[in-house]
Amino acid sequence: MKKDITRRDFLNGTRVAIGASLVSPWAEAFGRDAGRFALGPDYYPPAKTGLRGSHSGAWETMHARVAGSTWPVAEPEDEVDLVIVGAGISGLSAAWFYRRLHPGARVLVLDNHDDFGGHAKRNEFRVGDETRIAYGGTEAIDTPSSYSGVARELLEAISIDVQRFYDYYDQDLYDDLGLEYAIAYDSATYGKRTLVRGYGARPWKDFAADTPMTDKAKADLVRAFEEPTDYLPGESRDEKIALLSRISYRSYLEDYVKVDRQVLEMYQRWGMSYWCVGMDEVPAIYILEYTDGGGLPGLQHTVEREGGRGDEPYIFHFPDGNASVARLLVRALIPEALPGETMEDSVTARVNYAALDGHGGPVRIRLNSTVVNAAHTADEQSVDVTYVHDGRPHTVRARHCIMACYNSAIPYLCPELPAAQREGLAYNVKVPITYTKVMVPHWRWFAELSMRYVFFTNDFFKQVELDYPVSIGDYKFGASPDQPMALHMCYVPYFDDIQGPEQWREGRRRLLETPFSTFEHHVRDQLDQALAGAGFDAERDIAGITVNRWAHGYSYSPALLWEPEYASDAEKPWIIGRQPLGRISIANSDAGASADTNTAINEAHRAVGELPG
Repeated sequence: MKKDITRRDFLNGTRVAIGASLVSPWAEAFGRDAGRFALGPDYYPPAKTGLRGSHSGAWETMHARVAGSTWPVAEPEDEVDLVIVGAGISGLSAAWFYRRLHPGARVLVLDNHDDFGGHAKRNEFRVGDETRIAYGGTEAIDTPSSYSGVARELLEAISIDVQRFYDYYDQDLYDDLGLEYAIAYDSATYGKRTLVRGYGARPWKDFAADTPMTDKAKADLVRAFEEPTDYLPGESRDEKIALLSRISYRSYLEDYVKVDRQVLEMYQRWGMSYWCVGMDEVPAIYILEYTDGGGLPGLQHTVEREGGRGDEPYIFHFPDGNASVARLLVRALIPEALPGETMEDSVTARVNYAALDGHGGPVRIRLNSTVVNAAHTADEQSVDVTYVHDGRPHTVRARHCIMACYNSAIPYLCPELPAAQREGLAYNVKVPITYTKVMVPHWRWFAELSMRYVFFTNDFFKQVELDYPVSIGDYKFGASPDQPMALHMCYVPYFDDIQGPEQWREGRRRLLETPFSTFEHHVRDQLDQALAGAGFDAERDIAGITVNRWAHGYSYSPALLWEPEYASDAEKPWIIGRQPLGRISIANSDAGASADTNTAINEAHRAVGELPG
């Protein structure tokens, strides 16, 4: 991956006169590069299929930087008020907050990917004369009632009214069709691959009878769900919560509920798409939220549930997930890039990518540009940011800089950081995860089998599920089982012998080494298993596959069992790491150690507020 850089690789830009106020006109600051960085009229990443997410070309330069490659800082070619590193939701939000404070400011946003939005990516499929939209990353505005005032204000400012989703999201569709959950048991654990339908909908004795588990495991599963047993008798609610916060859900099932190993294995990988670790690393208390309606067993009669995120429906979802949030931010920053005025018309509007880095605009988004260095000038009044675009390094000088990229990459980009801050940033090991979209011409097979979601106990993909039934504006969800749909499948590398963040480092390596053909093989194999009873044939019935690979996926989660207790926020590594450094401040959801859009927006707001005058 490491590339030897020679002197002739560098483009010597013309020196620009830099003043403290950086008041050069936009045409002077940006115009000379319009052709060099222009995107053609047919440039449209959402329509690409195959291996996406951390796609080829997006990560190699940064990996070379980590491996020791350097690029000398060239003479600045541009001058702006703010450079933002990262065009995800946090970076775009930072641009919005900065422009609100400084309406005349010139902002350049740099991103290594070929599309904006960070992990909030849009996938599009063409089936006949229909277009189906899918989410390639961030799914939803999860629990908007818990969003900060700052985040809610931003959503409202870009025309998002979350209450409208109560009309746009069909909460009854799958229930009205009688679609339920199913478990696909694996042969290594249970002796044969067996699909059992009706999880949580049938009597547990009937469901267990159809599983390939031993008689003891079947009896234990039924008991864990049906017997009204308090497995922590004599303890107060507070004492129970304290204990359940220190032990894993697997330990609770094994040591207190005392279920058979086959039941333990049935649930071991249950949370891989959310916590991205086995249930032997997830605190048992977290499962209390998932005990209703035939969720997870063993806690429902031990600790009384008192509210939680599940009390607000999970319906605040655009067809492309929070890619629409990113698109609406882009519209607010560069109106000509996305026609229209409402959240409804944004769903089917086509982004004009050529306008993102257009001539003379006050805000520009430059894609396919990997930042490799950010350092203050000698007088400490500006920051020189060097990035690589199309194999060539370029430098832009800015009054301010916000690092809204992966926080663990920042120590390699900012040489001035003190050791303690480097350690704090390096602590943030991002979680590898893959969202795979499988386009099928209809979903009649699921309807015939009365299924909406299949969980695989121990296979490559953790699940396959039907898309969220949401129709907005001119976009209509294929509510009939005879209409096309993009199925969702999730893969997270799993290790029996590695725990803690090291499993995510190893998972990242594994993910980047996994070719598209491997994903395709498992898509076909697992769908053939799940849908065989309705005549599905993967060779015939799959119309397209998009693998959204995020080697650096979810922000670090400090809520798992290995995390130490901190005496104060000031001791938390991610807070130590996010401290401002002169004219450089740090955003991204990593800075809040929480993989959600609310955190991404809040950290952007904080980072802008920390910039010096």
